[in-house]
Amino acid sequence: MTRPGRVRVYGPDDWEPADPTPGMAREQAFTVPGLWAGRVTTQPGSASGWHHHASNESMLYVVRGVLRLECEGVEGYVDAEPGCVVHVPAHAVHRESNPGSEASLALIARAGTDVPTVNVDGPPAPHA
Repeated sequence: MTRPGRVRVYGPDDWEPADPTPGMAREQAFTVPGLWAGRVTTQPGSASGWHHHASNESMLYVVRGVLRLECEGVEGYVDAEPGCVVHVPAHAVHRESNPGSEASLALIARAGTDVPTVNVDGPPAPHA
């Protein structure tokens, strides 16, 4: 029988800067095969660059502030507030912004073994 791993608590000093996307600050608590765990902070009035998470499925739990998401090919946006869970499907090109007055904070669990983040050019601007 395989012995279980040890339980570990990640405290405030254990977070490490993670896969950067302009306009947001990601930090990683830990990664193991098939799971990436971290958090993202987005400052008020800022927007991230467009990106996707390859074949990984992502879940965000909003702890503080407002997390606004826009997705390529979808008109408009969705807002998530504290207590909301957001599912970002694999390969979904999106960006996050913060229309609120305080920094937003979301916890992230990403399932998969692909690269965590792929930064891309944004979708073409709509024709006038």
